[in-house]
Amino acid sequence: MAQDRHNDAGQQHSRPSTRGDARMPGRHSAHDWLGRAVRVDQAGEYGATRIYQGQRAVFEAQSGTAGTAAAIRRMQAQEQRHLARFDALLNARRVRPTLLSPLWHVAGFALGAGTALLGERAAMACTAAVEDAITEHYAAQENHLGGDEPEVAAAIAESAADEEEHRLEAIARGAEATPFYGLLAGAIKTGCRIAIRLSERL
Repeated sequence: MAQDRHNDAGQQHSRPSTRGDARMPGRHSAHDWLGRAVRVDQAGEYGATRIYQGQRAVFEAQSGTAGTAAAIRRMQAQEQRHLARFDALLNARRVRPTLLSPLWHVAGFALGAGTALLGERAAMACTAAVEDAITEHYAAQENHLGGDEPEVAAAIAESAADEEEHRLEAIARGAEATPFYGLLAGAIKTGCRIAIRLSERL
């Protein structure tokens, strides 16, 4: 991957725009915001693929969970498509990936496998919580972009639509019937929000 040519430290989250002279005030910080946005979105999609890989590793080894395993395979395939798109944007925009990728590689799989071991509903509770946090994050990015950066905006919009679909399917599959759902979902969403903040900056 190409190295990020922009300094993230201490920059304001200005509304990004491709219009005007590159030397205009705010231009540098707008590019910094966009670099952070692409970086964190690529990290999030990578983490999501690892969560689903962890869940599949459990359910594909169990009997009686073929329906859940098939649903997870379908969700993972969509996440892989999102990841490929953000990988391409990283390269095109010359943005470095997060330094925390090795951590998300391990943590994502562990979260997926761990919740799957608690049962199908717990795995769906994990999916619902993660996708809720991610759709919230994407909505904030879409609001920030407005009509600027159509290529990035399109990638975010497509991903957000699929994530919402995953969230609704997880709820339909019994996510909210998981014992202590509120506590489990709250903890997972908090973890996702922390991961988002760290991946933006590191």
